[in-house]
Amino acid sequence: MSGIPSVLVIGGTTFDHIAYLEELPKGIPTTFHQCRFQETAGSTGTGKAVALHQLGVPVHLISACGQDPWGQRIRNYFDESGVSYDLLDDPNGTERHFNIMDAEGKRISIFITNSSESIDLPENYLQQQLAKYDVIVLNIISYCRPWAQVVEASKKPVWTDLHDYDGSNSYHDPFIHAAQYIHLSSDNLTDYKTLMEKFISSGKKLVVCTHGKEGASLLSKETGWIEMQAEEVPIVDTNGAGDNFFAGFLFAWLKGNELATCMRYGTKAAAICVQSSHIVSPVLDAQLL
Repeated sequence: MSGIPSVLVIGGTTFDHIAYLEELPKGIPTTFHQCRFQETAGSTGTGKAVALHQLGVPVHLISACGQDPWGQRIRNYFDESGVSYDLLDDPNGTERHFNIMDAEGKRISIFITNSSESIDLPENYLQQQLAKYDVIVLNIISYCRPWAQVVEASKKPVWTDLHDYDGSNSYHDPFIHAAQYIHLSSDNLTDYKTLMEKFISSGKKLVVCTHGKEGASLLSKETGWIEMQAEEVPIVDTNGAGDNFFAGFLFAWLKGNELATCMRYGTKAAAICVQSSHIVSPVLDAQLL
């Protein structure tokens, strides 16, 4: 795997409490007497960084969490996974989510606590970190918004994942402006193709839109449209599927593969993820892809 470009992942670590039900609650008082449950490190930076690391990509994660028991469990998770990381101190404490999952992988996500809107950095810290890596992944976390201009000014290839962007929310603007490579999902979009065409016409190099079990679409000026079907596999847990797709796609791209091949790698990585109860399946590696 020598010679593969290095990646800096910025933002996105939480501690997640996850309950698994056959169906999502229907808004009426109900008692569930037993369910599968787990607690684990989560969020988009965690999923991307761990997946890239397991694929053999030189990757470093900069994120934030609290000096509290949940933050320590996140640090323990990264130590066990072998991921290189720098977790900055968040005065709000560690962001925590409570996720309710159904048998089909649909989710209700409850934010118990939120990360800070901004995180103080040592002088020139971010610029020094950006200079060390070949490719930057900027996640749409609140405290990352003030860093977007500095990331853009690095003149490095910048990737972002807009997740369930609705096509108009101004919150996402700094991330869209900074990135040349965009991933997002169609969950909140009525016309994802028009939005993707808008991104390409504005100068973005490629846009990938995932559709869950319906697969994914890619648009670039060089290739036009590429459609990819999702793999039909047994679902254990869909948490992290989008981040694993992103990591599989980026891994293939870093190795110089054609975009259709990148889509296949992303699809395979997502399929491996959903068959595991982990945010990144322990069996994920480059050989398996």
